[in-house]
Amino acid sequence: MAQAQLSIGDVAERIGLSFRTIRYYGEMGLVPPSARTKGGHRIYHEDDVERLRLIMKMKPLDFTLEEMRAVLAALDRLRDRTAPPESLAAARHELEGYRVLVEERLRWLQERLSIAHDFRRQILGELQHRDVAAAVD
Repeated sequence: MAQAQLSIGDVAERIGLSFRTIRYYGEMGLVPPSARTKGGHRIYHEDDVERLRLIMKMKPLDFTLEEMRAVLAALDRLRDRTAPPESLAAARHELEGYRVLVEERLRWLQERLSIAHDFRRQILGELQHRDVAAAVD
């Protein structure tokens, strides 16, 4: 069954990335278009959209382009039904390493988020204290 063909505009609208970002990821080899029209316009499939969504999940965790490329390559190998067992084992090992990295980065983000919440509480406390003081005057 043929996959639906999506223009770069369709993809951008669907996932909320700019044309420029989608083109950039293609130029970096992360998500090249699946095809091109005779006029040279990029054509994407659902698999490409899912790949872009995965990249969007890696971005807030500060994955570098090289890390993104490695994760995507490992996933491709893991999903390859014709891959030899040693290739699958290597892909699983790589992905386990990235899972550990994600856990570390999540902890760091949770710490930063906790600090931000504390700061917000402090500001709200100061504002409430000033409102009470102003009402007493």
